[in-house]
Amino acid sequence: MTAWSLEGRVALVAGAGRGLGRGCALELARAGAEVLCVARSEDELEVVAAEIRADGGAAHVHAADVTVESEVDGVVRHAEDLGDLRVAVSAAGTNFPAASRDYPIDRWDALFAVNVRATFLLCRGVGDSLLRRAAPGSIVTLSSQMGSVGYPGRAAYCASKHAVEGMTKALAVEWAREGVRVNAVAPTFVETALTAPFLADPEFRAEVLERRLPTGRFATVEDVAHAVRYLACDASASVTGHVLRVDGGWTAW
Repeated sequence: MTAWSLEGRVALVAGAGRGLGRGCALELARAGAEVLCVARSEDELEVVAAEIRADGGAAHVHAADVTVESEVDGVVRHAEDLGDLRVAVSAAGTNFPAASRDYPIDRWDALFAVNVRATFLLCRGVGDSLLRRAAPGSIVTLSSQMGSVGYPGRAAYCASKHAVEGMTKALAVEWAREGVRVNAVAPTFVETALTAPFLADPEFRAEVLERRLPTGRFATVEDVAHAVRYLACDASASVTGHVLRVDGGWTAW
C-alpha cells in the first residue's frame, strides 16, 4: 500500500454517469478503490461500471437523486455495506448561463439544488459515517474557477461555486481533528456534455482560449481526475480545506 493507493477502500462518486464524475470514478478505481457509482441515470452508470470492471476494477451502481435527503442516506448506507467507506467525491453539477436581469428564479433554485444542496447532503452523510466509525477519510467537492472569480451571465453559477468553496473550508476545519479531510478541485472549462453548448460558440471558445487561459488549452477530464485522486489518497494527508485549482492559470491573471 503506497500513499497513492486506495486499495481496500470504498469510494463513493456522485455524478459518476458522465463527464468529470465518470473520469473520477475510473481514476479512483485505477487507484484500487471499490467504487460506488451514483447518478440519476442507471443506464449511464452501468456503462461506467462496466468500463471499470473491464479494466480489472470493482464497481457498483446506485441510481439516486442526490438533491433528496433520504436518497443520499440510502447511497451512504449502500457504500457502508460494501466495506470500508473512506472516500467520497461530489461531482454532480449543472449550469444555466443567462443575463442576471432576466434570470429565471426557478433556474436559480434548480442550480443551487444540484450544485450546493446535493454537495452538502453528500458531505454531511459521508462525514457522519466517517465520524461514527472513527475512520479517517477524504471528501472531495467539485468547484470551478468560477468559485473565485466572476463572469458575465454566470451570477448563479459563480454564487453556487463560491458557496461550495466556503462549505468545503468550513467542513474541513470542523472535522479536521477527527481525521476527516475535505478539499475541493476547481477546474477551468473541460470539454464535456455540460460545457459543449457553450464551447460550440466560436466567439466564446476563442475568448476563453486566447484571452482567459494562459495555457491556451482547456483542461481534460484526466487532469481533473488526477487532482481528485491526489486529494483522495494519503499522499495529501496534510491537505485539508484546500481548493486545488486545475484552471490553466485563469485565476493567476
